[in-house]
Amino acid sequence: MTSADVSADTGLLSPVRAGTAVEEATGDAAYVRALLAAEVALVRAQTSLGHAPAGAAAAVASAAADTARFDARSLALRARTGGNPVIPLVADLTAAVAEEAPEAAAHVHRGATSQDILDTAAMMVVSEALGLILADLDRVAAALARTAAEHRDTPMAGRTLTQHAVPTTFGLKAVGWRSLVLDASARLTAVRSTLPAQLGGAAGTLAAFEAFVPSGNPESRPDASFPDASTTNASARVASAADVSATQDVGVRLVEAYATATGLAAPALPWHSLRTPVADLGGALAFASGALGKLAADVLLLSRTEIGELSEKTGGPSSAMPHKANPARAVLIASAARQVPALAGILYGSLAAEDERPPGAWHAEWQPLREALRTVGGAADAAAALAEGLRVHPRRMRENLGITGGLIVSERLVAALSDLVGRAAARTAVTSAAGRAARDGTELREALRQEPALADVISDDRLRTLTDPAGYTGSSGVLVDRALRRPNAPS
Repeated sequence: MTSADVSADTGLLSPVRAGTAVEEATGDAAYVRALLAAEVALVRAQTSLGHAPAGAAAAVASAAADTARFDARSLALRARTGGNPVIPLVADLTAAVAEEAPEAAAHVHRGATSQDILDTAAMMVVSEALGLILADLDRVAAALARTAAEHRDTPMAGRTLTQHAVPTTFGLKAVGWRSLVLDASARLTAVRSTLPAQLGGAAGTLAAFEAFVPSGNPESRPDASFPDASTTNASARVASAADVSATQDVGVRLVEAYATATGLAAPALPWHSLRTPVADLGGALAFASGALGKLAADVLLLSRTEIGELSEKTGGPSSAMPHKANPARAVLIASAARQVPALAGILYGSLAAEDERPPGAWHAEWQPLREALRTVGGAADAAAALAEGLRVHPRRMRENLGITGGLIVSERLVAALSDLVGRAAARTAVTSAAGRAARDGTELREALRQEPALADVISDDRLRTLTDPAGYTGSSGVLVDRALRRPNAPS
């Protein structure tokens, strides 16, 4: 067994992400591929602007294509010397290029700093992972939409502070879960659409990229296309000059070409120590874990043996108790909801990054970011399976509605009886009857008949109607209909 096999993270203690597509998309091999892709994109961008010979990009791409040459474990061990894996990767890539095209080797990583490559690679990995997560969230939302529509009017007990409160419908609960999932999807989509490339050079000035431009290249000469000095409006001259300068600047043009080559957004500034993209991503991932966690928390509660209103399509086995069918998917989702906010906290903490490139704050992001992606990805995968196979038990919901003997509609009774005896008398009578019904284990309807204030003012049939929980679900159906008009895919 090799040292890499011994140290490999197989997901043994993180089953929520084990075997998922997101786990593979964020693995060490995926990061190595992204690091190489970022290096290739840089040479391609430089070539496209005439900053490197035409064959340099092809030579670097050819060497990078043989990913077996770049061992992740070796890179990790050598990263301990310089503090990041880009340094040994650049050495290996340069050597590989030199074997095939010695004249192109000098163009590997030219002008860049390690953080340019690692940040860009991370954003490329993030983009792919978010695509997978968003696809699973869409599955969750679609399944919950179907469930909500099917159970639009299925009555169940609404619970507040763990106790029966008033009746609601399962459709309203399910469409609420869907609303949170759509909110999470919208946030992740917004973050994904703005994931930026990183290119700034040693301290974010882009100076080296201009210094390396061949002397014969027109871009190495000062631009002479500023507005005529005779322009009378000085502020207009300054603004126009700035616009032209930004358009013609060697570094800025390279950043834009690099972003195009990577498929990422072009940042307004190098963000070596301006960590908004990572912090925003952490927040969106934490929200997504919580949104899925709400679904899991409710499923866990409602699938308890003594409640039994929901169950997973295929429950998980117990090592000791053959009769059990544990809500395993909901358990894994709930575990994710407790982990990701802490990981996001580390990413937010890294906003306090010193100088132009920070010592430690940047490094602290790498693993928490990957774990957050993997954990949310695993939770989304589990939630899709959970939502698509969720078993709803309306009969048990109806039985549970009746376990308080009508007490769950005491609010309705006060409102209805107020028209007959006044609000104060109605509240007093219902409170007295509710206490007696709970104490004696009788139906609230029977206890109300014993209230002197209600004698001869309401019929048995009317009481029976008022104490039926299924008749007191308010605007639940209309709310479900309105919520379902929101499309699955975020606009």
